[in-house]
Amino acid sequence: MAVVVRAGAGPLWWLGVVAAGVGVLPSGLTGRRIGVLAGAVLFLVVAGAVAWAGRKRYLAPVRGAVRAGKHDVLQDRAVTLRNWRRGHLWWLLLGFGAALGSSFALPAAGGLLLAGLGTGLRLKAIWVGRRELAAGQLFWVRVDWLSGRGGRPTGKRVAGYRVTGIEAGDAAPGGGRRRS
Repeated sequence: MAVVVRAGAGPLWWLGVVAAGVGVLPSGLTGRRIGVLAGAVLFLVVAGAVAWAGRKRYLAPVRGAVRAGKHDVLQDRAVTLRNWRRGHLWWLLLGFGAALGSSFALPAAGGLLLAGLGTGLRLKAIWVGRRELAAGQLFWVRVDWLSGRGGRPTGKRVAGYRVTGIEAGDAAPGGGRRRS
């Protein structure tokens, strides 16, 4: 489940950093200093809001989680990342274009906003990973319950989580890659 949360963090972060770097080049309507300062504030506010928002929705299915059965289809980390990124490709490109376009008004602010979204998702995945470590179990969402191509771990179709041992699968607690 944390892999789905973390899937958007990397692309949002990198697209935001690139958009902020390119966005510093035009001086914009407000000037570079104001744009970068506004972007820094947006980065902090958005990162905190995304990391904090929806925590109850993530914890509600944990209470009713059951052990993964032999017929539950659980997906590898790489497949989950690929599906999420393919399913959200147009949204990522639209956000990148909007961040670049906003640079003519507030230089670097849109890019830092995107980077803040990515950072917030990474912080949320770390929070989920701490919950997994405390429980001693990994939380999974069945593949057929993920709505759409990318899926959401708290979508309407998710009836509950499946749990496995902490060493199961190729994902570490928090959705990161398992180190051998």
